[in-house]
Amino acid sequence: MIAVIGAGTMGSGIALVAATAGHSVLLYDVAPGAAAAGCQRQRADLERLVARGRLSADECSDRLSRMQSVDSLAALAGAELVIEAIVENLDSKVSVLRQVEEVIGPQTILATNTSSLSVTALSSRLRRPGRVVGMHFYNPAPLMPLVEVISGRLTDAAVAQTIFATAQAWGKTPVHCVSSPGFIVNRVARPFYGEALRLLSERAASPETIDAIMRETGGFRMGPFAVMDLIGHDVNFAVTRSVYEAMSQDARYKPSLVQEELVNAGLLGRKSGRGFYDYAKDAPQAGPVDASDGPKPGQITVEGHLGPATALIQLARDAGIRVIERAGADVIRLDSTTLALTDGRTATERMALDGSPIVLFDLALDYAAASRMAIARADQADDAALAQAAGFFQALGKTVSVIDDVPGLVVMRTVAMLANEAADVVHQGVASAVDVDVSMLKGVGYPRGPLAWADAVGAECIAGVIDALARAYGEDRYRNSPLLRRRALSGLPFHRAPGKT
Repeated sequence: MIAVIGAGTMGSGIALVAATAGHSVLLYDVAPGAAAAGCQRQRADLERLVARGRLSADECSDRLSRMQSVDSLAALAGAELVIEAIVENLDSKVSVLRQVEEVIGPQTILATNTSSLSVTALSSRLRRPGRVVGMHFYNPAPLMPLVEVISGRLTDAAVAQTIFATAQAWGKTPVHCVSSPGFIVNRVARPFYGEALRLLSERAASPETIDAIMRETGGFRMGPFAVMDLIGHDVNFAVTRSVYEAMSQDARYKPSLVQEELVNAGLLGRKSGRGFYDYAKDAPQAGPVDASDGPKPGQITVEGHLGPATALIQLARDAGIRVIERAGADVIRLDSTTLALTDGRTATERMALDGSPIVLFDLALDYAAASRMAIARADQADDAALAQAAGFFQALGKTVSVIDDVPGLVVMRTVAMLANEAADVVHQGVASAVDVDVSMLKGVGYPRGPLAWADAVGAECIAGVIDALARAYGEDRYRNSPLLRRRALSGLPFHRAPGKT
């Protein structure tokens, strides 16, 4: 038997997951009537599936028959697994689990659905800390596949493995990690928001333009500003601040004043009707800023190797542009302009060293599939250079966004910081490289795991971007993970083929 404490959206969703897997489930909440309401909420959701033909009436009835609301903790005495899904407050969780310990047997596993609290701190205040483990579901629990199985310092390995196997049996994708601030997803994801907020604070581009670049160039399902609006700025800011404080105020996780101001103003995103976007029905919706049409080049010269952007060569040929290839500085020469993939340095810095007008372009998940390209010109470059660069990418069928000349542009700096954070998670033994990438794919829907992306782009390139950001800003926020640095020097990938050492 499974018991779930907390009958909100998450708790009742977890109860349904367990019931769907064939368990008898008891749902309890301290608020009178809340557990019954939680069961009713899941009934309504299942009946909608029946109405849409996605679930049979018998299946609906079968699942609901295994869910029962109870009005006392004593009713949980026979449970073999108790999952706590109450308010995200350590003292509150400890209080309710201490009461549970009074009625359950010594072999019962206590799992907490905490998204950010220390499992070690929680378990140390309970009678049998070895039987306590984190079981972090993502919302909505019936739909989201990822479950982080979090071992505190005192968690028995067999208990963590039992929960891992249980999540698998429930049709979820579990990953192992040890208790540390943010676990996997909430820690690794911080740069996705942090770099976007920094770009906005530096007026690199509008939220609409940055979101479009992340979607249409980076392949992300949603841009960071739209995601923050969806989550709620109060929630997103609180998570960032929690990780920042738990990490001894490490500059890498420093909260953004831009987001803090939104919270102070009550502009929390979708739930308040306005955040970075205005959700009023009659509100005008601004779109991304697109570049004017530029001239199509008849010929380009590719010097050296374009690395991750090599696909541009064939795209140019397919567009009817003559391509000359020769040894050189890993750039594309247009009529009087040099195009180069960002390496973290600004175009202004690179032009100061090279002398010729230079325009940088951003990293793309897939240059052939990308529908948008971001470019930035050196301060010394004129409008003609920018027009030539825009015209080249437009000839390839891309919409072009011109952003300010910021270090690393948009996608490249975000991917570099995501990969760097992911590398540190592996380096510190929080989780394996495979589990980190699976978590970001399944938990937040990234188009590619950060470490797989580092392998595709090259750890040396990623480390070089981080170094360039460090020089540009002079901040400890931009420092290479020791593991990323080692991979850059060794040339070894984060994901190795089976049997390779």
